[in-house]
Amino acid sequence: MNRILIVDDELNMRLVLKAMLSKEGYDVLLAEDGLVALEILKTNQVDAIVTDLKMPRLDGMALLSRVNKEYPSVPIVII
Repeated sequence: MNRILIVDDELNMRLVLKAMLSKEGYDVLLAEDGLVALEILKTNQVDAIVTDLKMPRLDGMALLSRVNKEYPSVPIVII
């Protein structure tokens, strides 16, 4: 099963995306910002990341930069 990490500071957006992707058969993990996402990536293998651009603490562009360095094979979609 493919696993997708959703990163968004808005709870409703995380829940809507999770519902849509779960319905399509994806295993979905959730993070409220980029720092939480990086912690999740340390212990979970993900096949893709969908992230918001503007978030507190670590935004989507900073997350993109870190993931490209530390997990270069993981594709990222910024919304």
